[in-house]
Amino acid sequence: MDSVVRIGPYQLANKVVCAPMAGVTDHTFRELCRRFGAALAVSEMLSSNPLVWQSEKSQNRMGHRQESGIRSVQIAGSDPEQMAAAARYNVEIGAHIIDINMGCPAKKVNKKLAGSALLQYPELVEQIIQAVVNAVDVPVTLKIRTGWDPDNRNGVQIARIAEDNGIQALAVHGRTKACMYKGEAEYDTIAAIKQQVSIPVMANGDITTPEKARFVLDYTGADAVMIGRAAQGRPWIFREVVHYLATGQKLAAPSVLEVQQILLEHVQGLHQLYGEHAGARIARKHVGWYLAEHDPQGLFRSEFNGIELALTQLDALNDYFHKLAAT
Repeated sequence: MDSVVRIGPYQLANKVVCAPMAGVTDHTFRELCRRFGAALAVSEMLSSNPLVWQSEKSQNRMGHRQESGIRSVQIAGSDPEQMAAAARYNVEIGAHIIDINMGCPAKKVNKKLAGSALLQYPELVEQIIQAVVNAVDVPVTLKIRTGWDPDNRNGVQIARIAEDNGIQALAVHGRTKACMYKGEAEYDTIAAIKQQVSIPVMANGDITTPEKARFVLDYTGADAVMIGRAAQGRPWIFREVVHYLATGQKLAAPSVLEVQQILLEHVQGLHQLYGEHAGARIARKHVGWYLAEHDPQGLFRSEFNGIELALTQLDALNDYFHKLAAT
């Protein structure tokens, strides 16, 4: 098995990728994940509807600005022509890779027949893939689930359609659309997909530790693992997984001081990206994730969620860590 993962002209530095997560994997978060070793960090999904492209939310998501590393941008929608136009637009503003979202299980996305709802319509899947692949000169990748419900795991069929129509890498979340994020991910379908296609396959779903990453790679034969929710409040998980896959050794957890530095940098980055008012609001969920183990009762979190001012947030975090270090 070729140990190097290639997506078109791009060679990944390792086998660990950051999954696209709506409302999470913004520019600030992606930069952190890459710094901690993610070989690729895919953008949060962008609507293919051009009517929303000029909104502040979309502009923040689209500025593939001064981004380090390989810029992979995920687009979502169900109209082949719109998807093709969205792909072209994002390549014009700096995307190196276009990723098609057929994995998101959110009702808001699925009721517009986008995300994983598309898996019920293989012909439409094929039309969208053909339209996007033909629209751009950069590699196109696809993210799917194993099917739309446990009785209809058609991931192998969709994977074959993808490969036949020019998709250059495939990420598979080990749940169906109907499963949302409940229960445990299953990896048998991912293993079956890997057997059937020759393009790189990335296994996604419940990869929460370095040991789990090793297990999933071995079990499925996948070329890489894709980590999503386990990186929320833990961007250093990429460093830990990359090190373990390379050496079989576990890295020590980051010190409280290092967590403080990472979190402060993350929050300041959010303030800069979104402006102080919106940035302070968006910072709240991230702070909750970072401090989940230090603040199990959520006492600091509820206090922090009441803070409106960006600078006051930073002061409160510094105070919190100062007290934490003293205990």
